[in-house]
Amino acid sequence: MSKFTAPTFTKSLLHPRYWLTLLMVGVMYLISWLPYFIQFRLGQGLGRLAMRIIKKRKHTIARNLELCFPDMSQQERDILMKKNIDNTGLAMFETGMAWFWPDIRVERHVTYEGMEHIHQLEAEGKGVLLVAVHSLNLELGARAFGMKTPGVGVYRPNNNPCFDYFQFTGRIRSNKYMIDRKDVKGMLRALRKGERVWYAPDHDYGKRRSTFAPLFAVEQACTTTGTSLLVDASHCAVVPFAMVRNTDSGRYTLKVFPPLDAFPHNDPDAAAAYVNKAVERSIMEAPEQYMWLHRRFKTRPEGESSLYD
Repeated sequence: MSKFTAPTFTKSLLHPRYWLTLLMVGVMYLISWLPYFIQFRLGQGLGRLAMRIIKKRKHTIARNLELCFPDMSQQERDILMKKNIDNTGLAMFETGMAWFWPDIRVERHVTYEGMEHIHQLEAEGKGVLLVAVHSLNLELGARAFGMKTPGVGVYRPNNNPCFDYFQFTGRIRSNKYMIDRKDVKGMLRALRKGERVWYAPDHDYGKRRSTFAPLFAVEQACTTTGTSLLVDASHCAVVPFAMVRNTDSGRYTLKVFPPLDAFPHNDPDAAAAYVNKAVERSIMEAPEQYMWLHRRFKTRPEGESSLYD
C-alpha cells in the first residue's frame, strides 16, 4: 500500500503521559483564533525566549549563516539571525494556522503567483514533483497550495502518537492522501498517475542515497539523490515553490516557479547540484524565514572534520 494509514484518536491518547501534548495542541488551537498581529508578536517573543534556553540552536543558526554567506558582514549576519529567531518562534503559530484555520481565513491572508504552471501540467496529465524547502511557514504553504490543487504529502510519522494524530489530521486537510517518506514505490505510482507529490530535498538526510554538491558557499553539502531517482523513473515535471510572508502586512505570497526544464537526467551528481540551485533560489525569496536551525552540513566527506565544532 502506498497510502499512509491515518492515525485515529483513541482513549489511550488521554493517558497522563500525553497531557502535555494535549495542552500544547490546545494552546495552538486557541492562539490560532487570535488576531494575526497578536500571534505575530507572541511568536517573536517565543522565538527569543527559546533561543535563550536552547543556546546550541542559536549557535547552529549563526554557523549556517557564516558558512553560506561568508561575504556578508558580521553585522548583516547578526541582523539576519535576529529576524530568523523571531520567525522561528512564529513557526509554531503558523503551524496552528495551517491545521486549524478555516479555508476562508487562509484565503484572506494568501496571494498566489504562478499557479498557471501547475494548471498547465495538470491539463497535460503530467505528474509533478513539488520541490519545497523547509521554510518556517511550510505547513501553511502546503495548506494554501492544497486548497487550490490538492496533492500527495510525503509523511514521517511522529514518535509521539498523540501529536502524530493532530499532525496527520492537520496535513490531510488539503492533501489527497499521505505516503510514508520511505515508500519510494508509492511516490513513483503517484507521480506516474499524474499526481502532485510534495518533496523537500534541502535537508541533510545522511549518506544513504546521497552525494555531495555545492549549496551556497559550501562546496560539498550532503544532498539526497532521491530527486534524481524519482524524476528519472517517473518522467515527472519538477516544480519549485516558495511561501513568503510580508512582515508588514501579515500577508503571504505563494510563489510557484516554472518547471525545471533543464533537469539533468540519469546523472545523480549533476541533478543534486542543479536542484540545490533551485533550493537556493527558494530560500533567497525570504532567507530570514528559512529553517537555519537545522544542522544542514553535519554529514561530511570521509576524513573531513565537523563544521559545527
